[in-house]
Amino acid sequence: MSSIQLQSSSQDLQVTAQGVKVLMSLLSQDNVIYSEDCLTLNIWTKPQTGETKKAVLFWIYGGGYTSGTTDNKGYNGKYIADSEDVIVVSANYRVAIEWVRDNIAAFGGDPNRITLFGQSAGGSSVDHFSYAWTEDPIVAGFIAESGTVFTPGTPKSADSVAQTWYNITASLGCGNANSGNASGVLNCMKNLNWQTVQTASIKSQSGGLSSGFGPSVDNIVVFSDYANRSAKGNLIKRPLLIGSNNYEAGLFKVIYGLMNVTYPDAEWDFLQTSLFTCAISERALASVFNKVPTWRYRYFGNFPNLQLSTVPDSGAWHGIETSTIFGTDLDIQNVLGRTDAQEQIANYGLPNYHPLRSTLLRLAYNNQTGPNVAYPAKYDIGCVVDGPLIEAVVGLGLL
Repeated sequence: MSSIQLQSSSQDLQVTAQGVKVLMSLLSQDNVIYSEDCLTLNIWTKPQTGETKKAVLFWIYGGGYTSGTTDNKGYNGKYIADSEDVIVVSANYRVAIEWVRDNIAAFGGDPNRITLFGQSAGGSSVDHFSYAWTEDPIVAGFIAESGTVFTPGTPKSADSVAQTWYNITASLGCGNANSGNASGVLNCMKNLNWQTVQTASIKSQSGGLSSGFGPSVDNIVVFSDYANRSAKGNLIKRPLLIGSNNYEAGLFKVIYGLMNVTYPDAEWDFLQTSLFTCAISERALASVFNKVPTWRYRYFGNFPNLQLSTVPDSGAWHGIETSTIFGTDLDIQNVLGRTDAQEQIANYGLPNYHPLRSTLLRLAYNNQTGPNVAYPAKYDIGCVVDGPLIEAVVGLGLL
């Protein structure tokens, strides 16, 4: 395997040739065509066979809520639609799922069998939905990859997001929180071109990988008390498949290494555990507690053609699974079918998740095909779940 050697501040970082291409695809938006006319979506389908309407997979991409696009070769849904009897939809964030429910039948889709799936911020968005619309769920199931409402740092408080907003408005001469005229500040911003606003927003990130914007608490769509809501059963009780990758930190470790920023391995391990493993564990527990059909996975795929770096080994990094799911790098077969989510997964003999049983699905373990089950505790060591949810679980005798 050929590699390109780059120097970080304290160690050699050996990024593979394909790793450079993968990173450019993930991080660069130079070729993206921007437009305020963005209420568009992609729909992949093929002629219907038989009378049964197709199940629908609705994709929400990641990107820290500030980047990403449906116009991404890695998220091309044609391979799934070609090989399986499903329709794949991807949408810009401002296009609602209601539109798909109301219109997907015209494309051969079944509005009663819509499954949301997403990765990273997209996975968290899927999970936010699962708590928001309990009276009118619309969707039939959820797949959350490497993201959940329990991810530390989300959601943001309304005050912190407002402060980010006013920092940007002030930098553009439109006033701030002390101006006493919020509508005037907004109107001033509306009169600026989007390029100016985008540049100011990027500058406000202070060298970070994401901005100060993101889901903020409004107690309508986004809440501050997900543990309480879980304990009270205030969530959509539809089948959930949720999981994370074995070394999510591998992506961020390489990115920061390229910026000559290094951290001790212990800190990367803490990031892996707290942001992903433990957050996913808590969300899966909430689902099991509410007697929702639940499956939890841990993805181990570390294939040579997707390896970002050899030193350090990037492992099963954050987002590595998406190209396999979409078949945009490795063709996959028979992952999806036409039956309901709960029945379909059960058809493969995969056990429902239970925190104290060997039910954690290890996917691509040692790069093998087929799932391998393990006890969750093998990876959840160090996770501390407390508060109303764990009290409710203990009271029920689940643990």
